[in-house]
Amino acid sequence: MRALGIDIGTTTISAVIVNMRGQGIERACNIANGSFMETGSEWEKIQNPDRILRKVYKLLEEIFEEYQDIRVIGLTGQMHGIVYLNGDGEHISPLYTWQDGRGNLAIENGKSICEMLEENFSLKTAAGYGLVTHLYNLRQNLVPDGAVKVCTIMDYVGMRLTGRKTPLVHSSNAAGLGLYDVEKGGFFEEIFKKAGGDVEILPEVTENFTCIGTYRGIPVSVAIGDNQASFLGSVEDASDSILVNVGTGSQISVLSEEYFTAKGVEARPFAGKYYLLVGSSLCGGRAYAALEHFFRMYAEALGVENADHYNVMEKLVDRVDKKEKTEKLKVNTTFSGTREKPEKRGSVKNIGIGNFTPAALTEGVMEGMASELRKMYARMEKGLPLSRTRIVASGNGLRKNHHLQEIISEKFGMGLQMAEHVEEAAYGAAVSGMVALGERTLKEAVGIL
Repeated sequence: MRALGIDIGTTTISAVIVNMRGQGIERACNIANGSFMETGSEWEKIQNPDRILRKVYKLLEEIFEEYQDIRVIGLTGQMHGIVYLNGDGEHISPLYTWQDGRGNLAIENGKSICEMLEENFSLKTAAGYGLVTHLYNLRQNLVPDGAVKVCTIMDYVGMRLTGRKTPLVHSSNAAGLGLYDVEKGGFFEEIFKKAGGDVEILPEVTENFTCIGTYRGIPVSVAIGDNQASFLGSVEDASDSILVNVGTGSQISVLSEEYFTAKGVEARPFAGKYYLLVGSSLCGGRAYAALEHFFRMYAEALGVENADHYNVMEKLVDRVDKKEKTEKLKVNTTFSGTREKPEKRGSVKNIGIGNFTPAALTEGVMEGMASELRKMYARMEKGLPLSRTRIVASGNGLRKNHHLQEIISEKFGMGLQMAEHVEEAAYGAAVSGMVALGERTLKEAVGIL
């Protein structure tokens, strides 16, 4: 018997077939999402749900031709974004993705939605969060006629697969929409109403991994957030491990039975009584990509094209003599700001004649990426009695960069091992499906004693 996990990412749609007895991935496949829609505004980042649905159905057809014993389908995908639904459960809007920036646009008295929510209700949110997007759309008369509910794109795919008319959203995705009380479990309905929202548009929420219906007679489990899915798909011993992921952004995730927040650290719902404590860097791997772009622009100006600059950067750091006592560059990699301060920018300090080199800058950027994550974990350690000794690493930004692996291991003072499965989120979605089906317990899934 097999489980199918689907991850509807921003750039890629992935699927894995998991053997439910051996727990190994038998097949993994992914296709380009390619559904972004052109707009006249740089801040507007929207995708076409129809195109996403067609690609998911095509992927399913190919999989079902080869596998006839799939017992459950698990779903995950890009968090925070929303689609509007009509009374028949059909989308009547594009997908407003997590990258959408309208929440930071000044609309009333020079204030953005994010600023108004913080000023009026002491509620910190971020652009790209679905309910922030919705409140902006309300004020700008952009909510489509006939909209009765909102949900994430993976929730919508689950609806279409099962024929549901209304969404059932896991708390991990509900929290990702913003204006959600993670500690008490439920939306901040009074704040939402005072900000102009109608609570009827909010989806029904469940805290458990449960089935929402069937597709071709196969149970489909409720979609979960990609952060939670990646943790499920990567960490086998949550009592002794933390998860570090580096992709476009970067995150550190720690499972906890206690609710805890701090500067740069949020508590996200996991399942039941468990939380994921998460520190997120908006730049993360994008900082390293920005440095590669810097080198590539210079090389192309010299007439050198199609060079593998990541390989060159790796060789530059390989050649650094660790015994030399050259002072390191101090690079702050908040190039894209932070959740709390989107206007914040990075910096390069401690520049001297001896360290003003491409190798030092490359190493400095990696040190900066690692330091951002370590500071977040230090705040968790200060507030909770954590005793983790191992790092599980995931994401291509780490998988393909052994120098960054070494730097992160050194910064944290822990051993580091790469996650066994490359498609961590899709694998985690399959695991959540097995838990929903009763084939595995949650404690077995993440190694909680």
